[in-house]
Amino acid sequence: MIFLSWVLVVLTMPFSLLVCFKVVQEYERAVIFRLGRLMQGGAKGPGIFFILPCIDAYARVDLRTRTYDVPPQEVLTKDSVTVSVDAVVYYRVSNATVSIANVENAHHSTRLLAQTTLRNTMGTRHLHEILSERMTISGSMQLSLDEATEAWGIKVERVEIKDVRLPVQLQRAMAAEAEAAREARAKVIAAEGEQKASRALREASEVIGDSPAALQLRYLQTLNTISAEKNSTIVFPLPIDILTYFMKSKEAFVPNA
Repeated sequence: MIFLSWVLVVLTMPFSLLVCFKVVQEYERAVIFRLGRLMQGGAKGPGIFFILPCIDAYARVDLRTRTYDVPPQEVLTKDSVTVSVDAVVYYRVSNATVSIANVENAHHSTRLLAQTTLRNTMGTRHLHEILSERMTISGSMQLSLDEATEAWGIKVERVEIKDVRLPVQLQRAMAAEAEAAREARAKVIAAEGEQKASRALREASEVIGDSPAALQLRYLQTLNTISAEKNSTIVFPLPIDILTYFMKSKEAFVPNA
C-alpha cells in the first residue's frame, strides 16, 4: 500500500504535492495515522509535514488554553442546605497524541468531569466553608481534575468558583442574623462607653470637690458654653465670692453642731 501510494504521488505530480504537504500553526499539532496506526515520532508540527494519500489520515489538535464555563449546579451541602454553584475551568491539551488515541472526545469528557467534580466537592463542605474558603475549594478541584485528566493528555491549569447562590429564605435569615449581631455589638459598645463616661465623671467630681476654685472655673465654663450656644444673656444676682463665703460658713457651722 505504501509503494502504491508513492507511485500515485509520482504519477500525479505536481498536483499531488497539494495533497501531500500540510501546514499546522504554531499552536497546533498534527497526529498522523498510517493504515490505522500512529506514526512513530509523535505529533507533527508546527510548520509543514508530509502525508501519503489514501493511507494516511491526520487530526489537528489545538494546544491553546480553553475556558469552560461550568453551568450552575444544584448542590446539597454537608449541612443540608441547597445552593447553586457555578465555576470556570481553564485547561489545555498537554499531549496531542494521547488526547486523540486515549479518549474519544477529550474536551467533552473534561467538561463533564468538571461538572461532577464540582458537585462532589461542594457536597462534602459546609455552607460557611463554601462561602469563606473559595480559594481552598478551587485548589482542591484543580488538583482532582488534573489528576483525572492526565491520562487523557489534558492539563487543568486553574479552577475558579464564580458564584454561590443561596435560597431567598436563607438569604433573609442570614441577613436578619447579621443585623441582630450588629445591633448586639452596638449595644455592647454603647454600654462600654457609658461605663467609661461614668468613671470619668466620678473622677472629675472628686477633683472638683477637692478644689473650690475648680468648681468656680467649671461653673463659668458651663455658663460660657450656654451663652455661646443659645445666644442668651445671663445675670448674676450675687457675686461668686459671696457664694463662696456662705459655703465656708456652712462648713464651719457643721462641726459646731
